[in-house]
Amino acid sequence: MGFTTSLKLTEGFTKIIPTVFFFMFSILSFWFLNKAIEVIPLGMAYAVWTGIGAAGTVCIGMFFFNEQLTAWEIFFLGTLVGSIFGLKFVG
Repeated sequence: MGFTTSLKLTEGFTKIIPTVFFFMFSILSFWFLNKAIEVIPLGMAYAVWTGIGAAGTVCIGMFFFNEQLTAWEIFFLGTLVGSIFGLKFVG
């Protein structure tokens, strides 16, 4: 979530501080994904990584950038989060 939010704030990589944060958060994010695949299957790690990142980024967009969601978008975001929990419980 940090690298996607920083990416928005870079304004096309024209702002140095958000750009630095973008690269820092990108490296950290992939490092944590790498650590996760050491103990859980790759597919599960990637599904959780992308799902949490997507859902969290949507929430950041709503709360900090005043982005609006339709009822269908909220429904499908809930389905995404529910699917992540489902994968965890059946795995």
